[in-house]
Amino acid sequence: MIRGLYTSASGMMAQYQKMDVITNNLANINTTGYKKDQVITASFAEELTKRLNDTPNGGLMPKTQNIGRMSLGVQVDEIYTNFVQGSLQETHQPLDLALHGQGFFTVLAQEGNDWVERYTRDGAFLLDPEGRMVTTEGHRVVGQQGEIILPEGEITINEKGEIFVEGDYVDQVQLVSFDDLSTLQKIGDNLLQAEGSEPQPFQGKVLQGFLESSNVNPVREMVEMITALRVYEASQKALQAQDQTLEKIINEAGRV
Repeated sequence: MIRGLYTSASGMMAQYQKMDVITNNLANINTTGYKKDQVITASFAEELTKRLNDTPNGGLMPKTQNIGRMSLGVQVDEIYTNFVQGSLQETHQPLDLALHGQGFFTVLAQEGNDWVERYTRDGAFLLDPEGRMVTTEGHRVVGQQGEIILPEGEITINEKGEIFVEGDYVDQVQLVSFDDLSTLQKIGDNLLQAEGSEPQPFQGKVLQGFLESSNVNPVREMVEMITALRVYEASQKALQAQDQTLEKIINEAGRV
């Protein structure tokens, strides 16, 4: 009976975490370059169950008998980020950039007193008062020559990420890709950090005057939210039924 309570509770906790992830996806549906997360669940390790203290055929010595294998519930195995490309929206803004292909912009993010390299698909860039190319959160965009500082004038960026101002070459946006995307971890501000994976050259192309939308499908997310809610409610009812049965055993068994 106690085992059933834990099994039902594990199902509720897994769906609760799934609801959190779905809610975060829906909240970022309009975030440029956002990649949706998905919850991967797995069952706990199966255990061999046995019948204990069984004395068949009037025997004096109790024997154990294998019944079968049983799992004690589910758990969240991992939260997987889906890096499928989102749709491209034309903005006609010279500093709006979108990547067609599997790659990332490199930016410098301040962490404490240090500036460290991080990666993003969000190409909604601006110029700060010093003419430095930055993200909407103020992270500095990295070029082949370091931080990108642009003079005044008409800005043109080609498919290789090369930046020209009034026809003169200034710098090239530093673009990278990764062989194993599972090594990338979200750290907030639409940024990613790479753990144990070296950046590779970007093989796609840069589109000036476009932004990449998030790859969240709101209809699919709503369907998954309803499904998670129903599974949560089913596990909750199972837990309540077992709790009521246990209460009845405790309160009434001694009266018989």
